Amino acid sequence: MGAGQRFIVAGDGSGDFSTIQEAVDAASDEEVLIGVRPGTYLGQVVVPQSKPGIKLVGLGRRPADVVIADDRANGTPKPGGGTWGTTGSASVTVDGAGFEARNLTFANLFDEAGHPEITNRQAVAVLTRADRVVFRDVRFLGNQDTLYVNSADAATVARAYFRDCYVEGDVDFIFGRATAVFERCRVHSLDRASTPAGYVTAPSTSIGNPHGLLFARCRLTSDAPEGSVFLGRPWHPSNDPSAIGQTVIRESFLAAHIGATAWSDFGTWPWREARFAEYRNYGPGAIESPDRPQLSRAEAAEYTPAAFLRGADGWAPDLCK
Repeated sequence: MGAGQRFIVAGDGSGDFSTIQEAVDAASDEEVLIGVRPGTYLGQVVVPQSKPGIKLVGLGRRPADVVIADDRANGTPKPGGGTWGTTGSASVTVDGAGFEARNLTFANLFDEAGHPEITNRQAVAVLTRADRVVFRDVRFLGNQDTLYVNSADAATVARAYFRDCYVEGDVDFIFGRATAVFERCRVHSLDRASTPAGYVTAPSTSIGNPHGLLFARCRLTSDAPEGSVFLGRPWHPSNDPSAIGQTVIRESFLAAHIGATAWSDFGTWPWREARFAEYRNYGPGAIESPDRPQLSRAEAAEYTPAAFLRGADGWAPDLCK
């Protein structure tokens, strides 16, 4: 990183700012490094399109030492009327291109059991709509719709890279139309004590985009019963027929929560019309089945992190070797 701005955020007032949003608002250079001292920082954070190049780094020993969180859901009432909706529920929204985060935790702390009156329980921890965003050694905590990887609009491709991260949730907890690569990540399905117990992904990749969600050398684990979780289902926002979701999982460990039928329909939209595939997965959940489409070796050579992220500008973040 060059000689851009550098800020320290500390909740006890010992830094340049006491909140994340204050530091984001103060950013005026193309490169801004924001170091965050250990603590829990409550309240929504928005990184606008006008603030590119922000790097957010936790200064603790581990990602759990710095927690950035909020606690609203889709159905949480807004001041002045209405509800927040899924997009508005996000604890952190990233619209600034080139955003990076490292060594911290993003969470949505919405308490489903504590709010039985709220039926729309989608509660996003992070929403990304920017291009060329990177998360390393970051935790994403929530239940339904934890991580929303999206783009500015259906015609725009936005790329995101997640390395050595941890993502947890239960229903559709990694979803959206972005091109997103998860490499060496742990993806953990919580047990919501229902049948099915959940769905890992809900991609809404636009038909014109050949690259959706890719999981490479990840670990998919769970507290849920054997065979109770689906790898994904195809999300068609507003019943958009052009949202032909893609999830590819390759060379990853699948625990026993994944069953012989790993993909699910979404309402009237059949999973077989989506772009779902696996390649050389292993573990008790990697079951040979006619309901588990597999890539050929030739196809797998084209479904790599580098190929997904390259784009027209040749973007190549520091991928795993």
